[in-house]
Amino acid sequence: MGGVTYDFAGRVALVTGSSRGIGRATATLLAESGADVVVHYRRDEDAARAVAAEVERCGRRGFVVRADLGSSEEVAAMMDTVARDVGHLDVLVANAAATAFKPIRELKPHNVSRTLETIVHSFVALVQGAVPLMKQRRGSIVTVSGFDTVRVIAGHGMLAAAKSALETMTRYLGVELAAEDIAVNGVMPGMVDTDSARTWAERTGGGDLGQDPATWARRTPRGRVAAPAEIARIVAFLCSDDARWLVGQTIVADGGLTLV
Repeated sequence: MGGVTYDFAGRVALVTGSSRGIGRATATLLAESGADVVVHYRRDEDAARAVAAEVERCGRRGFVVRADLGSSEEVAAMMDTVARDVGHLDVLVANAAATAFKPIRELKPHNVSRTLETIVHSFVALVQGAVPLMKQRRGSIVTVSGFDTVRVIAGHGMLAAAKSALETMTRYLGVELAAEDIAVNGVMPGMVDTDSARTWAERTGGGDLGQDPATWARRTPRGRVAAPAEIARIVAFLCSDDARWLVGQTIVADGGLTLV
């Protein structure tokens, strides 16, 4: 991936939603930097195993775990598996998300509950399972939010509400866990060229951002859309010792999109 400057040798990272997109780029970069990686997925086992193979090509251990983050039982089972098979944890990256891209007044009860369970409820359960595994290890927890928490994006009302809760919990946990030497921070990407972003644009028309990544690029002061690897580098920074003095912060990494 290039430009790797962090040393995560001897550390173990769990990255949710790491079979594709930002999660995949993050898992790969952490492995390139020396970390063993627990690759989480919900549906595409082949893609998850391909990421684990990338991890192992870096000379690190790759573990594959499946869990529907919308199920508290499956999240708990996943954390039990990590505790049993790995034994400890140094990094938790809460990247996975799921929602229905609909206007708020068109949401069904199951759309609301599914979004909150996958993003908010699961994060609480992940943290509760991860913290005991981070004891005496200078752990790092990183959340992945989105610029829909500060700007209205077509069809993103429910997702933005859940991500806003995630940002709030990032602040609170940053304070609550500081005394235990666990750093909690987040990243807020702008437009990133991922399958998820393309799916949203196709289903909703993309609102004022449009369906075409070229349009997204024109709306971004940097003049292009971020690659998943660029967000992964911000995540890696937040996992590193260089970021230990940050507490509960969500870093905006959007190429200037939310400034215009």
